[in-house]
Amino acid sequence: MLILGARTLHGYPSRILVDRLRAALPLIDAPSLPVVVSGDGEAAAMADWLAEHGVDPGQVVREPYARSTNENLENAHALLPGVERWTVVTSDFHVLRTRLWAWHLGIPVRVVGAPTQRRDLVVAALRECVALPHSALRIGWRRLLARASRSD
Repeated sequence: MLILGARTLHGYPSRILVDRLRAALPLIDAPSLPVVVSGDGEAAAMADWLAEHGVDPGQVVREPYARSTNENLENAHALLPGVERWTVVTSDFHVLRTRLWAWHLGIPVRVVGAPTQRRDLVVAALRECVALPHSALRIGWRRLLARASRSD
């Protein structure tokens, strides 16, 4: 499992991040399976929150460098390359972009979207209206460059 990071406030998970962590809890059913928490400046707060809510700290793998959706996926996959299919927990508004990046990177995923509280939804939706097309353009550009380098 991979739980994508989100903003923290003074070292503690924001509401959106807590929503993601809460959605992940019932999915952490096998104590032997690793749970990757990913995000620059967020992984430690996520690991602490999970430990406070009964998850064995030895089960949690921290990936503290990712700064974007694609880096979360790439870095987690590099940490545990043997995972055949990831369960990725993110926010409901972020599911499409997560699936898009996973498809582009060739990483098989099942994406679980945590419900977003109404008070956070407007800002999150507005941000996603910019971030989703931006990601789509980045993916298109990467694919175009890859195609061009193959034809050389």
